[in-house]
Amino acid sequence: MVDSRFLRACCRQPTDKTPVWLMRQAGRYLPEYRALRERYSLLDLCRHPELAAEVTLQPLRRFPLDAAIVFADILLPLLALGIEVTFVAGDGPVIGQPLRDPITVSRLPDPDETELVPVAEAIRIVRQELPPEIALIGFAGAPFTLASYLIEGGSSRQFLETKRFLLRYRTEWELLLQQLTDLTIRYLRLQVVAGADAVQLFDSWAGALAPALYREAVLPWTQRVVREIQSLGVPVIVFSTGTAGFLDVVAATGAEVIGVDWRIELDWAWQLIGNRAIQGNLDPVWLLAPRSDLNRAVQDILRRAGGRPGHIFNLGHGVLPETSPDQVAYLVELVHEWSFSPQD
Repeated sequence: MVDSRFLRACCRQPTDKTPVWLMRQAGRYLPEYRALRERYSLLDLCRHPELAAEVTLQPLRRFPLDAAIVFADILLPLLALGIEVTFVAGDGPVIGQPLRDPITVSRLPDPDETELVPVAEAIRIVRQELPPEIALIGFAGAPFTLASYLIEGGSSRQFLETKRFLLRYRTEWELLLQQLTDLTIRYLRLQVVAGADAVQLFDSWAGALAPALYREAVLPWTQRVVREIQSLGVPVIVFSTGTAGFLDVVAATGAEVIGVDWRIELDWAWQLIGNRAIQGNLDPVWLLAPRSDLNRAVQDILRRAGGRPGHIFNLGHGVLPETSPDQVAYLVELVHEWSFSPQD
């Protein structure tokens, strides 16, 4: 896929225009997705490859994006461990029995890959439908973020239970992360073999930790996932939120691309991560603003990128459900139109 803007940018090679894709580009802001959700639950969509493929392709039919990302949920690997996960409207995912007892870690079963195969099958379908220049991204939750959901029982503000477990039961914590790391590698391998051209690790909650604790209790396992998937010949993106204060440590994961949220200016973030590609980092709320303001915000990020090879335009988090598809179309048009070269 030498003609893929996205893959060339991952390798810090020159591109004719800045590649752009958006986290949660397939989802709640699209009326065609909402129509499907009236008939199927989230898990139904994930478990039926044809439906997951349809949702993956919906935004590509509307917008000239440079990459698709398979439709799934980061908690699907927990289902492979026999853990009950439900999705409550307005509250997000809920874990049936949060893992709070350290003894429970050693009792986790071997994963049942039948829960993961539909994602691989969806990738096969999508790869056949996409033109070769459009990259297909697979993804997974990073081991720390999976562990946090499992221990907290869902989303959290303070991550108190996770930190308590990490600090009190270090041996069991390391065993848990090892098991989740093995599972994540198996899951991403399935996706790459099925046709994913790159993968993104979502370490959504990494910013809940202090830099030293992240370096000590999280980084080694993320590094292992990155190395194992890179050995398959595909680039890896690591995306985290709230980590502007230690992006240099996040870059130590070894990923080819570091995704950054909107809490730091792109040029400063690029200095922190060093000689690797960068992805980001428009605040999703700008898509709710007047177009004149959105225009200025996009231009500011592209100017900070300066036309240097290795910039993939994205949001600093996912598309908000209140977003108009017309605004997304305008954003993609802006990025391709305003792609800056160093002499601009």
